[in-house]
Amino acid sequence: MSQPRWTVVVPVKRLAVAKSRLRGALPGVPHEELALALAADTLRAVLACPAVAEARVVTDDARVAAAARAVGARVLPDEPDAGLNPAFRHGAAGAAAGWVAGITADVPALRPAELAGALLAAQNGRPAVRRFLPDAPGGGTVLLTAPPGVPLDPRFGVGSAVAHAASGALPLDGDWPSLRRDVDTAADLTAAARLGLGPRTAALVAAGRPARAAG
Repeated sequence: MSQPRWTVVVPVKRLAVAKSRLRGALPGVPHEELALALAADTLRAVLACPAVAEARVVTDDARVAAAARAVGARVLPDEPDAGLNPAFRHGAAGAAAGWVAGITADVPALRPAELAGALLAAQNGRPAVRRFLPDAPGGGTVLLTAPPGVPLDPRFGVGSAVAHAASGALPLDGDWPSLRRDVDTAADLTAAARLGLGPRTAALVAAGRPARAAG
């Protein structure tokens, strides 16, 4: 079965309030620069994935919008302005490709081939069923997919893996470590660096040594 071309939705908060738990992870590096780098490297990998027809970035941040357009993403204003899940729904509305995925903007080690593998697994799963991929710790979600005619119905946030399962979505099973490694804390950034960061985040890590993780 050939793989369809997907529309991938990537909401990004205003940089001033994005990734608050990561603040101070790179001493000497402005927090907004790090948040922007995470999103930019995520987008770079998404758009390099051969299965992706279009990336839609939902944001009201001018710097994020400029970075997204520079790599070929479509930018949509965050008209709902009501949080992550409304932004995902807004970005998924009217997706021309039929197959839609939502991905978080904080997977800077993402490899395009791993994203392609996860999307293929979602396509080849049970018909008309949404699929989700838990993050590395297992409680969150990094990827949610929906086939043509099925609403994305996102449930991102604390405990989102359980919430997505309760909503009828099925978990994806596969060895995609760079896709599952989202970055919320300094320890997460260190773990992502071991996998190999995208160029923008890697440059910032080289410029500032990560703070020691608590605990």
